[in-house]
Amino acid sequence: MDDAYKLARRHCMFTLFSALIVVVCVCIGVTMNLTTVYDENFDHMGIRTFCMFTVNSNILCAMSMSLVIPYAIDGFRKHNFHVPRWVMVLVLTGVTSTTLTFLVSLFILAPVKGFVLIFTGSRFFLHGVCPVLAIIAFCFFMTEKDISLSQSLIALIPVFIYAVLYYTMVVLIGEENGGWNDFYGFATRIPVWIPMAAIMPLTFLIATVLRVLHNKARERRHRIEAEYYSKVFKDVDLRKIVGAVARNNRRRAVGKDILIPGRVIAVMMEHSQSDAAWDELCRIYLEEYLTNMEVLDLKKIWI
Repeated sequence: MDDAYKLARRHCMFTLFSALIVVVCVCIGVTMNLTTVYDENFDHMGIRTFCMFTVNSNILCAMSMSLVIPYAIDGFRKHNFHVPRWVMVLVLTGVTSTTLTFLVSLFILAPVKGFVLIFTGSRFFLHGVCPVLAIIAFCFFMTEKDISLSQSLIALIPVFIYAVLYYTMVVLIGEENGGWNDFYGFATRIPVWIPMAAIMPLTFLIATVLRVLHNKARERRHRIEAEYYSKVFKDVDLRKIVGAVARNNRRRAVGKDILIPGRVIAVMMEHSQSDAAWDELCRIYLEEYLTNMEVLDLKKIWI
C-alpha cells in the first residue's frame, strides 16, 4: 500500500511544481511589462499591455494552473489526487491560448521583427518559457481527467472573443479614431480575411493535439497504476488490507482529521476479486482507525 501512496504523491508533486513554475513565470513576465513604461520596439507597455493577446492568454493560463494547486496539496494530504473535470477543461483553454501565442511569435512575429527581439526580456517568458512549460505540465503531469472533443471546443472561446475585439479596434474603429494600431500585423501586412479564416481552425487544431497528448498520458499513467493494483490486490482480503492501512495512517496522523481514502478503496476494489462492498470497507477503515485510539491533547489538535 505504501507504493500506491508513493505513486499518488509523485503525481501530486509533479503537478504542483509544474503549475507553480508556470504561475511564477507568468507573474514575472507580466510584471516586467507593467513596469516598463517605454519600449521603442513595442507600443503597448505599462497598463496598455493588457491589449495584447500574449499577456491575456498567459494570465488565463496562470489562473487556470493556480486552480490546480489546492487540489494537488490536498492530494498530498489524502494520498489521492483528484481534480474536477471543469478545472482541467479550463487548463486546456489557457494552454491552448498560450500555445497559439507561442506559434504566432515563432512563425509570424519572429521572422518579421527578429527572433532576438521577440524572445528576450518579458517576451522570453510570455512568448517562450510559459507556453512551453504549460504544454509540458498539461500534457504530461496534469493527467487526472480525460477531456472529450466537445469539451475541448471551450478552448476556442477566448480566442474568438479576442479576435472579434481585435478586428473591431483595429479595422472597424482604427487607430486614428482611438482604436488600436495593428501591432500583430494581421490587417496591414496580409489581407485581413486570411487570419480571420485561419485563426479558429488553427486554434481548434491546437486544442485537439493538446487534448490527444493529455489523454494519452492519462491512459499511460492509469495503466501503470492498474497493473500495480492488479498485481498487489488480486488475491488478497481487502478487509484486512483496509484495516492495516487504517492502523498505519492512524500512527502517521496523530491529532489530525480522520480522512477515509474512499477513492483509493474504490480503486483497490476495482482490481481485486473481493466480495466486500465499498461502504463496508469504509466502515472497517473508520472502526480500525478509532480502535484503541488514545486520548488526544486538545492543544495539539488545535495547534
